Amino acid sequence: MTTFDDREQGYERKFAQDEALEFKAKSRSNRLLGLWAGELMGLEEKHLEDYAAAIVRSEVTAPDEEDVVRRVLGDLVGAGLKVTEGQVRGKLHELLAVARGQLQSGE
Repeated sequence: MTTFDDREQGYERKFAQDEALEFKAKSRSNRLLGLWAGELMGLEEKHLEDYAAAIVRSEVTAPDEEDVVRRVLGDLVGAGLKVTEGQVRGKLHELLAVARGQLQSGE
């Protein structure tokens, strides 16, 4: 194997690790978003965890940030709360940064 081949395999491993880490960060941020939204809706602890898990599952079945934002926004508005899409999207981005930090620090 040449040095070039070794370097290429190293880049491929790094890319795969980065992708796995980003997937974990997105799942964690979706869970945190679900907890945030559930608290706003006044869900009790058991239902809060169930709701957060449902938000994570919805992103796995349709891996698109738009679907998560749309679902959470719809649930919040359906619960009579006055929130905007921008607020939900902003909170998701804030929580994604939190999730990345947690994963990097080993939490």
